Amino acid sequence: MGLFDQILGAVNNPNLQGNMGQIEGIINTVQDLSTTTGTDPGTIQSVIGVVGNYVRAALQQKQASQGNESAQALVNQYAGNSFDPQAVNALFSPDTQQQVAGVTAQRTGLDANTIQQLLPIVVPLVLNFLQSGSNVQNARTAGNPVLNNFLDADGDGDVDIADAIQLASRYVRR
Repeated sequence: MGLFDQILGAVNNPNLQGNMGQIEGIINTVQDLSTTTGTDPGTIQSVIGVVGNYVRAALQQKQASQGNESAQALVNQYAGNSFDPQAVNALFSPDTQQQVAGVTAQRTGLDANTIQQLLPIVVPLVLNFLQSGSNVQNARTAGNPVLNNFLDADGDGDVDIADAIQLASRYVRR
């Protein structure tokens, strides 16, 4: 089951935190970023996709070194739709932040400085998407199907946050 399917499952499961308001908030934030930067939403989705890959790597490292609960705690603490530089610092060292900005700039055509400015919004946004699978009763548990799918526990490599955002946008607007 793909990441988007997991997110829809979370939205439709009353035991999980996902809801249409959360998904619409994420989509609106993507639209706002597009307007603010003067770029098309597809480019912003590409930025989110590249940054999402780095978020996945950081969360996988956290999961491997400190366990599933630690990765979930990071998601819970920093998920949101607003500017939060602490989210970026919690996941990435300063060197990694520069690497993320450079690689994202190469892949999207946006300036690396613009990417650096977007990171404190994009990282919480990715984490917000992942939080949709958190349990309503006990968000600290590691049984988050969206996060588990994102971290690709089965190792098949079939995960892309940008595709999930694009599909969610289509789903909400139908």
